[in-house]
Amino acid sequence: MTPFTERVIHIIRCIPEGKVMTYGQIARHAGSPRAARQVVRILHAMSKKHRLPWHRVINAKGEIAIMDDEGSHMQSFLLQAEGVQITDQRYISLEHYQYHMQEDA
Repeated sequence: MTPFTERVIHIIRCIPEGKVMTYGQIARHAGSPRAARQVVRILHAMSKKHRLPWHRVINAKGEIAIMDDEGSHMQSFLLQAEGVQITDQRYISLEHYQYHMQEDA
């Protein structure tokens, strides 16, 4: 596992219940600001193995990015269960729910 992948996994694990982070935000904190798509790949490949709270990661628009209905409904359900309000079935207010990680975490 690369150091970047290890950092991404650590960051995702640190997102508290009821909060979200964006793919790009995670990439920046992991040391590679232009690697948002790599964060997507890591989540896809390692969420189950590492028991990551994958549902707490959304796109920069505050939108659930999963396109298939089952996956987006599951993400929406899990976020709502943590108290996150979702509008139009896929939008989350980054102003209210975005997690801002400490630099030393």
